[in-house]
Amino acid sequence: MPSKVYFIDLRANFKENFIRKLDRLMQTAGLAQTVAQRDMVAVKLHFGELGNAAFVRPVYLRQVVAAIKALGGIPYLTDCNTVYAGTRSDAPTHLQTAIQNGFAYSVVEAPLVIADGLRGKSESAVRIDKKHFEDVYIGSEIVEADAFISVAHFKGHELSGFGGAIKNTGMGCASRKGKLAQHSNLSPKVVKKKCIGCEACLVHCSQEALSMVESVARIDADSCIGCGECILICEQEAIQIQWNQSVPTFLEMMAEYAYGVLQNKQGKSLFLNFITNVSPACDCYPTNDAPIVRDIGVTASLDPVALDQASADLVNTEPALADCCLKSNREPGQDKFKGLYPNIDWPIQLQYAEELGVGQRAYELVKI
Repeated sequence: MPSKVYFIDLRANFKENFIRKLDRLMQTAGLAQTVAQRDMVAVKLHFGELGNAAFVRPVYLRQVVAAIKALGGIPYLTDCNTVYAGTRSDAPTHLQTAIQNGFAYSVVEAPLVIADGLRGKSESAVRIDKKHFEDVYIGSEIVEADAFISVAHFKGHELSGFGGAIKNTGMGCASRKGKLAQHSNLSPKVVKKKCIGCEACLVHCSQEALSMVESVARIDADSCIGCGECILICEQEAIQIQWNQSVPTFLEMMAEYAYGVLQNKQGKSLFLNFITNVSPACDCYPTNDAPIVRDIGVTASLDPVALDQASADLVNTEPALADCCLKSNREPGQDKFKGLYPNIDWPIQLQYAEELGVGQRAYELVKI
């Protein structure tokens, strides 16, 4: 039986504004069966890199928070630190960025909690025993939550084709170690021409995996635990992620992490995709290009796989906007994400997530 995916467009009137319509979407999609009295509810979102403005508006998150509180839940907005050196790579700067982007308590009426702690090391190992991972490493404050609400900005993504519920859950909830495991061979690499031999990375390596060879840092992959702290420490950006996983492997790893996040959230998870400001690349960039299609609306489901499939289909039925970056696949019915990233076979993430039992690709779209 196909999973139900509920959908609202952006039409509104004086009888029911869009905020109230969003509330009705969540109630219809199953919020009441997801959240119980006194549940600690992790509302997982992307706060947006400083300089990016395509992320989901804070006023919409305030309605998500209000709906959870009305059911007796205790919501908090959360994300994990990034593995790269940006404005969200540690908890203090991450929180500062979130507040500067509008997610202050006075706006959203919920506290902000960085799920993997000060430097991305507050993690819980979740046993999954799948093809790529025996254990996955998830931000502890997400694992410890009673319920999980994913609020994703649906957009293009340079590694996964698009970013939606699966990416927001699988990649977004991973600790720094978990993110590195998905992106690379765990151990970062040193870009020799950028290294100035300052030895700051040596001082901060807890495993003594770094050394200097001819005044250039070298990483011992056998000693490295993939915490990613050296990436943050290096002001020269000489230590970087190894983007050496094949795309199919990366997409499968991301799906396994989503599976791990949801292991103790069976029947306690709801997923929303905001198909608005459909930018061509991730909100992790400190900028966002013009959207590739018009603002479509919001989808919601208890099934993240069906949700992402439906959201991708809604985007692909649209014509491309005149002034966007798309050079091909611009017509209605053509794959916009393949137009953006021809070498990314994005359906793999959904196919494999379906194999894992995270959800199913078959869906019934129900317009609210």
